[in-house]
Formats: sequence, structure tokens, C-alpha cells
Amino acid sequence: MHGFETILIVMAAAVVLSLVAQRLKAPFPPFVALAGAGAAFLPFAPEIQLDPALVLALFVAPVLLDAAFDSSLRDLKRNVVPIAFLSLVAVGITVVAVAFTAKALVPALPWAAAVALGAIVAPPDAAAATAVLRIIPAPFRVRNILEGESLFNDASALLIYRFAVAATLAAMPQGWMLAGSIAWALVGSVAFGFAAAWVQTRVMSLLKEAPPAIILQFIGGFGVWIAAERMGLSAIVTIVVFALTAARLAARSPAEIRAPAYAVWETVVFGLNVLAFMLVGLQIGPIWRDLEPVQREEYALFALAVLGVCVGVRIAWVMSYGAAVRVKNRLLGVNLPPGAAPPTLRSGLVVSWAGMRGVVSLAAAYALPPSFPERDLILLAVFAVVMGTLVIQGLTLGPLIKAVGLGDDGILAGEIRKAREAIADAAITTVEGRDDAPAKRLRAEYRERQAALKLAGEGDGRVVMPVDELAERVLEAKRERLLAMRLGGEISDAAYYQIEEELDRRELALTPVVR
Repeated sequence: MHGFETILIVMAAAVVLSLVAQRLKAPFPPFVALAGAGAAFLPFAPEIQLDPALVLALFVAPVLLDAAFDSSLRDLKRNVVPIAFLSLVAVGITVVAVAFTAKALVPALPWAAAVALGAIVAPPDAAAATAVLRIIPAPFRVRNILEGESLFNDASALLIYRFAVAATLAAMPQGWMLAGSIAWALVGSVAFGFAAAWVQTRVMSLLKEAPPAIILQFIGGFGVWIAAERMGLSAIVTIVVFALTAARLAARSPAEIRAPAYAVWETVVFGLNVLAFMLVGLQIGPIWRDLEPVQREEYALFALAVLGVCVGVRIAWVMSYGAAVRVKNRLLGVNLPPGAAPPTLRSGLVVSWAGMRGVVSLAAAYALPPSFPERDLILLAVFAVVMGTLVIQGLTLGPLIKAVGLGDDGILAGEIRKAREAIADAAITTVEGRDDAPAKRLRAEYRERQAALKLAGEGDGRVVMPVDELAERVLEAKRERLLAMRLGGEISDAAYYQIEEELDRRELALTPVVR
């Protein structure tokens, strides 16, 4: 019960911190990191232990699935080169640099364990950067690169992590077995991800109610991860392919399932991020308290050195890559997606500073076996890297974007406007040629909206018609009358909730969604 009470306290603190972040117009992830650090030093903090083998599936699978589901294959293809260099080269350089630093500071640390540490702290978590970019808009391509990087740097880093941990524990395959294992982990993961998404989508099409459909989504997410691990595949690659495929196959799923599913997944991801920081924070407290003063200084210096290497390597790589691309563009010309601007020094600064680590690094550190060499030191270093990057970079990324003058380029707004125009045309075409009264009313309404859209000027084309404002007032009057009938005993609560749900659906249709 003590542990459950602690979870409730931390979750309540997270809600309060979300309000603080909202009031300050600041990103939420840095505040979650601070809550996790606070949990480490709670005087009544309980001992909470989870099976290390469970942690990656519990925390990483749903978070990564949610991010991959919202990703755009088109934009991933258009930005494949910078995403590949960040996901492969930058991660590889970071792993090597951290491994050499760790080995130099702690000579007794095995090389494989040092590489595992490098793999744990190498992948940035673009969810934090995305949280900042929702508050302070940046060029669409920068956002796509950061989000695409987060999907694939986890895959490359955790593949290295997997083999490094196996090598440390003397369970590493050798020779052709190693090559075959890597090939199976990559090719098999892609095939299994496609197949699992197809099967789940077929089953989902048979469900007409949200609760069982949402439960099936979670069973699919966790089940695909666990099955991939059991088959020796890359669970990260599998879950990314699974989510990308499912998002395309499920595009025509009914709104009655899709709308509540979005809300449930957003809530679950929020809670898992908070719990991950709390869980690792609760491990850090006892580790820190059991250290002697001299050991605390050594551990702190080690953690700060790893943090500095992670930040420095990313800045050096991104700025060097940007300079090389600009030279290439001057000599050979520019080949970019439509409307996108070529990389500049300003965009390079933003991308290089958006290297916040997050829940993947925390979960990977916690998932290390208890017998892993210098596990406590590694756990403390990872927590320091995540805390340092989230708090320092997370809270200063927004001011940096403003300082370099890197604003919204209008590409996303233009595409949204284009989509609004297209669906308005589709609506008019559907009722064209009909002379019945409903068709005439709809045709007149959509032609009015189409005309207002053309006069809206720049932006995403969102317009509020007089009929929309009137509909809001009518809806409010309906709600007041319905509530009065319930309070006066004219109708039962069952009747009240039925009509309330219908009014809620109407309100959601009137309320613009901002992402």
C-alpha cells in the first residue's frame, strides 16, 4: 500500500506540474524530470522493484508505438538522409565517445559495459523537443527530422545495447552467428511488424465498440514487443513497423473508436512517462545515500562527464553535417522536399540543441540485469544525462528558437488549408445535381464555407462562420435546459447521460482541434 500511495502522490504532483507548465507556457517533460528527482529524496520513499525484463516492454513499447503511429511515411522518406545520419552516424559516434570516456574514468569497467552505457544515453527523445515545438513553432522540416530521428535512433541504439549487454554477460554470438543474428533482427523485425499489423487491423475491423478495440490495441502493442523479444528480433524495429503499418491500414476505422482511443493513448503515455521517472528516481535515492562522500564526488564527476560528452558530440556532429551539406548545396545544387528550406546555421543550432534524452534511456538503464558491472554507477549517470538534457536543453530550446528567429515556415498550415479546400470541394460534389431540400441546405452551407475559406488569407484556412457561433449558443442553451430537467426530476440520469453524450459529440464537432 505504501508504494501505491507514493505513486498517487507522484501522479498528483505531475498534474500540478502540468498546470505550472501550462501557465508558464513551458514544455512539460523538464518538469516531469524534476518530479522524478524529487521522488529520489522523499523521506518516506518506498522500495519499488520491477522485473528488469519487463521494463522495456512496459515503458518503451507504448510510448514508441504512439509516436510511430502519428508519424508520416511521406515526410520520413523526404528527410531520409538527415534522419539516417542522426539515427545511425550520430548515435554511433556518441556510443563510441561515451564508451571511451567511461573507460578512461573507470578503468575497471569492461569495454562491453562501457558500450552499453553509450548505447543507453545515445538516443535523444524527440517527444521533449516536440513538446517545445508545440509551444514555439519551428520550420516543418526541422520538426519532421526531430520526430523521425526519435523513431530510428532508438532502434539503432537499443540494437547496440542488446549485443553489448550480451557481450558483458558472456552471451554474445560469434562470427557468422553474430551476422545472422543481426540480419534476423532487422529483416525479421520488418516482416513480423507488417504481418502483425495486418492481422490486428483485420481483427479490429470486426469490433464496433471502443473499449474492446482499445484493449486490443494495447494487447497488440505489448504482445508484438514481447513476441519480437522471444523470437530474437529487434523489438524497437518491430514496433515501429507495426505502428506505421497499422496507422495506414486503420485509416478508415470508425470515429467512435478512433476518438476515444486517441484520448486513452495520450493519457497512458503521459502516465508512463511520469512513472518511469519516478521508478528510476526511487532507485537513485538509495544508491546516493549508500555512497561515501568521496564516492559521491566520483560518481557525480563521472555523470557530468557523460552528460558533457552527449551534449558536445551532438552539437559537433550536427553542425559539421550542416556545414558539409551547405558546401554540397553550393557545389551541386539543392534537392529538397517542396517548400522546404535548405539547412542553415540557425536550424543546425536548434537541431543540435534538441538532444534531450527521455524515457527510453531510463528504461534501458533500469533493464540492466542486477549483476551487470557498475550498474549503480551507470544508472546514476543515465539519470543525470536525462535530467540535465531535459531541464537545461528542454527549458532553453524555446528561447533559442526565438533568439535565432527560426519561426514557422507555414508549410504545415498550407497543407491543412489545401486539405480543407479539397474536402469542401468533395462535399459540394457529393450533393451536386440533387434538388431536394437537405441537399440544397448543405450545398448552400458548403459554398458559403468555400467562399469564406478563399477570403481567409494566409494560415491554415480555419474559419468560424456565423452559423457556428449561433450553433455554440444553441448548444449551451440545450445543455442548460437538459441540466434543469435532470435537477428537477423530470428525466432520469440514464436519459440525461444519453442526451449529454449526443451534445458532447456535437460540441466536439464544433470545437477546432489544435495539435
